[in-house]
Amino acid sequence: MNVIPAIDLRNGRCVRLYQGDFNRQTNYPQDPASLAADYDRIGFEYLHVVDLDGARTGSQQNELAIRKILAATRSLVQLGGGIRSESQLAAWLDRGIQRVVVGSMAIDEATYVRQWLSRYGTDRIVLALDVTLENDEPWLTKHGWTRRTDLTLWECLDSYSTAGLKHVLCTDVSRDGTLGGPNLELYAQIVSRYPDLSLQASGGVRRIEDLQTLQSTGASAAITGRALLDGEISTEEIQTFLRAA
Repeated sequence: MNVIPAIDLRNGRCVRLYQGDFNRQTNYPQDPASLAADYDRIGFEYLHVVDLDGARTGSQQNELAIRKILAATRSLVQLGGGIRSESQLAAWLDRGIQRVVVGSMAIDEATYVRQWLSRYGTDRIVLALDVTLENDEPWLTKHGWTRRTDLTLWECLDSYSTAGLKHVLCTDVSRDGTLGGPNLELYAQIVSRYPDLSLQASGGVRRIEDLQTLQSTGASAAITGRALLDGEISTEEIQTFLRAA
């Protein structure tokens, strides 16, 4: 299982949100590009970079910080947040982004996203499907987790069943940024229902043991942000895990 560090950007700075709440933000002193270089040295194959301003407004506002990250690291970068047109998607792929992460568009404009999967290849696009659980049902949210939709995760994934979808990043919003532990039951259920998908599990990772249990669910990758930034997972622990994974 890959471990993918998250670098969340707001106003060009590295931040983390608590349960996706823009009013509950933790600022980190690390320069995003320097942090990306540090993660490269640790040995991470991929980085997950999110333009939070773009996710909230639909207009990307951290382009300079993203370009600096690309220049500072040899790690492959997947980028999300505010990418809501084909021209944006194509431009970022041309600039060296390995995978573009599509969130709200995957819900609101599924026809276009299916065309993108066909046109650019299923390995270059990740669907970011963020859920909030009500009565054990995973309901999708959009626009930076600020709006709950009337669509369940299962309905969305079923609708992409004929599009060749490969990569899905699923976040349990209630766990994100909380260090409360990942939703193992949800991720095991996704893998069981859709065994051909490469699942990136996100939300709640707090210690190295969480990565070990996530691996047992069959997830292809785990996203972690705050646990690394806060030192809850040490460099030595993560390097040992990466060597064994």
